[in-house]
Amino acid sequence: MAKRYFALLAIALAVIATVGATAARLHAQQDGTRFRISVDLVQLNVAVTDNKGNYVTGLKPSDFVISEDGITEKLATFEEGNGPTQRLGAAPPPKPAPADAQNPSDDPNQTLAEAIAGSNVFILFDTSNYMYRGFVFAQDAISDFVRSLETADKIAFYSYSRDLFRSAPLTADRSEVVRGVRTTVAGDDAALYNSLLLTLKDASTQTGRKVVVVFSNGPDNASMVPPEDVAELAQSAGIPIYMISTREARLEPVSTVVFERMTAATGGKAYFANSWRDEKKAFASIRDDLGHLYSFSYYPEPNPNRGWRAINVKLVGEHAKQYHVRTRNGYRPQPNRFNSEPPPASSVSQITDSAQ
Repeated sequence: MAKRYFALLAIALAVIATVGATAARLHAQQDGTRFRISVDLVQLNVAVTDNKGNYVTGLKPSDFVISEDGITEKLATFEEGNGPTQRLGAAPPPKPAPADAQNPSDDPNQTLAEAIAGSNVFILFDTSNYMYRGFVFAQDAISDFVRSLETADKIAFYSYSRDLFRSAPLTADRSEVVRGVRTTVAGDDAALYNSLLLTLKDASTQTGRKVVVVFSNGPDNASMVPPEDVAELAQSAGIPIYMISTREARLEPVSTVVFERMTAATGGKAYFANSWRDEKKAFASIRDDLGHLYSFSYYPEPNPNRGWRAINVKLVGEHAKQYHVRTRNGYRPQPNRFNSEPPPASSVSQITDSAQ
């Protein structure tokens, strides 16, 4: 069992083809094999609130300054809430390799159009034996949440106990998702982090804005994947995690700290509900949050850093003191192509960084 989940982790980390929708290119050759990291566009979901926690609307692209490892970035697109996407004119630097320019997936217009299209919500529901008491109430709250997501393009509903069950794959049909919710049954032990990692893997293959909403009633007692790895994967893929937990989970200090850190690092939120009414309020708050997010994208400036890249979003002028910004704090570029063909003789053992 342990080997299987570590294998799943390795696969998940290897197949993430984008970071947000991705930024920077690295050519490296080892032992006669070409290994390439390709990231074309980075996406950010940003919430802005005032001192009372109210959402701030009406901000413009010029109100924000985005930097990556201290390097100021130029916005390519800007979107407020569920409004139209503004294209701001920033374009990716030209690809130096002729072979790359002939790749249809490298066309800047196609990449941008695909990257900003759609919004996908993945719901992950705890059906372990921790859920025996409030199972029906949780199903009601999730069903209401699904029906209320009018602006989301597609929704997927997964459930988990020891294993992950894809009860309703990503679809625009709300009734199909609700049927998936209603047909779930209680299971045994809870492998939250294993299941969350697989959910993130599925979400990362989709273009556009992606979020994962988790309903958990208790601590994880069956995963082989550490929560730190799951959080880093979500950050690198640009997927905010929202977690709703009951008071039973709140009684477990370790789970409480992990849930709060994981959601904060990805730009999401953690909620701890004391009753079924609080569960409904938490889902309504998440829906409200999704409707007020500012969505940015940018093509990163040249950056020699191939490891963790810190992202910083600030407001300029008077807004800097009055408002609070919430978003993910960075990402790690992930390999997205592996070519076993030997590289040209002239480039053997050379590393060329053409980060965008």
